[in-house]
Amino acid sequence: MAEPRPVLEMTGIVKEFPGVRALSDVDFRLFPGEIHALMGENGAGKSTLIKVLTGVYSLDEGTITLDGGSVRFGSPLQAQQAGISTVYQEVNLCPNLSVAENIFIGREPTRMGRIQWKRMRKEAAELVDRLGLDIDVTAPLSSYPLAVQQLVAIVRSVGTGDSDGQGSGTKVLVLDEPTSSLDRDEVQELFRLMRRLKDEGVAILFVSHFLDQIYEICDRMTVLRNGTLVGEHMVADLDQVGLIQLMIGKALDQLEELHDHERRSDVGETLLKAEGLGRTGGIAPFDLEIKKGEVLGLAGLLGSGRTELARLLFGADQPDSGKVTIDGKHVSMSAPNAAIGAGVAFCSENRKTEGLVPDLTVRENIILALQASRGWTRPIPVAQRDELVAKYIKALDIRPANPEARVGRLSGGNQQKVLLARWLITQPKLLILDEPTRGIDVGAKAEIQKLVVSLSEEGMSVLYIAAELEEVLRLSHTIGVLRDRRLVAQLANGPEITSSRIMETIASGEHQ
Repeated sequence: MAEPRPVLEMTGIVKEFPGVRALSDVDFRLFPGEIHALMGENGAGKSTLIKVLTGVYSLDEGTITLDGGSVRFGSPLQAQQAGISTVYQEVNLCPNLSVAENIFIGREPTRMGRIQWKRMRKEAAELVDRLGLDIDVTAPLSSYPLAVQQLVAIVRSVGTGDSDGQGSGTKVLVLDEPTSSLDRDEVQELFRLMRRLKDEGVAILFVSHFLDQIYEICDRMTVLRNGTLVGEHMVADLDQVGLIQLMIGKALDQLEELHDHERRSDVGETLLKAEGLGRTGGIAPFDLEIKKGEVLGLAGLLGSGRTELARLLFGADQPDSGKVTIDGKHVSMSAPNAAIGAGVAFCSENRKTEGLVPDLTVRENIILALQASRGWTRPIPVAQRDELVAKYIKALDIRPANPEARVGRLSGGNQQKVLLARWLITQPKLLILDEPTRGIDVGAKAEIQKLVVSLSEEGMSVLYIAAELEEVLRLSHTIGVLRDRRLVAQLANGPEITSSRIMETIASGEHQ
């Protein structure tokens, strides 16, 4: 049986930015009624390819064919009008409006210049019903959780151009990291909707860092590496080990080294000691010690108080009880400047809103904390600044290795490395890492975890927060367990400390 014609075909795609060739001669094709994964490390070119396709970026070289006809879009609106819709990780809707208003926003049915509210609600209800969703279209969008809002965004996308109510005007649906904030049940509801759209003939381009989800929902995958095409494969023909090797361009030895790593037991004396430290509405008073060269991991469910604890230790939130000593000296954690002065650095989980300045260059972002610690009236000499920046770009393998590149154009993994460089350049005594590997690929994740091990071996203390228990277990000397914004246990890591043991401690709220 002959293979059907692709609904979308991209051939010889080239996209360049100043000093960076983001895509080099990339081919990509998408067939009707399939779910197709676009895979690759952060920086491989996935987001750039999607933005070229949807008109966010102009195309330098190559051709795009949709339904057999050559196209080139000047904006996402043009792409959407042609039948290519995109739903991003962050839901871009209006929570103060109803579900129906969000579905039809910008294309409300009108008569003689007035919106036909009854017709709009009826058509929205029919569209929701056709897709098998149980959603009240008259309710405010804000009354629904994020997972449902994500479904509404998809309904809006596939409903665009649907003039007769009998079928979707969308030929291609791009879902960019739609599951990153969803729990297991919510992911399954999203997958049910995706399968329904697939059965209707919609071609779905799916981007996710969760490999298990790729193998559960996708039919075919295209793998990119460093802006080039590695290959196209049926999911059933490529196992996860093979996929990872294609993505990172090397065998998995560097990843396995982390599992085989023997943690040092010779941590030093106490570096930081918190006694009765707490904040009303944030976290209950707790006692905590972090030793020199120790990796102390924090485990707990979402909302358990991990970030709140870290923010108190950095002075980002002011405690209303307790005290902190560093190297035996009392430190007033009234503001981050005091913590920085005492040798504490903090990489926030919200690197885009609380960490990086996207419009500044890599160099300017890296040097920011060191310059702030010196004071703005004492600028760092240019030669020293450039030498330090070059050193950390090389040490952390930041790509592209261009200090003048805008941080906002880097991949998530490389942005995380820039944030790490900013703090490492200050040579802190304690480095607080809040979800440093969230939303980045397996290769960048391995590099960051190896860096944590290396820093610990050099004597730096690390407070490490991660949602993945295996990650915390792999790296930590000691594990602090939180539940309901209370520190309920501190466990010395060893063979008897397992994910199950930690989960039992979280569940019971007490030391097992």
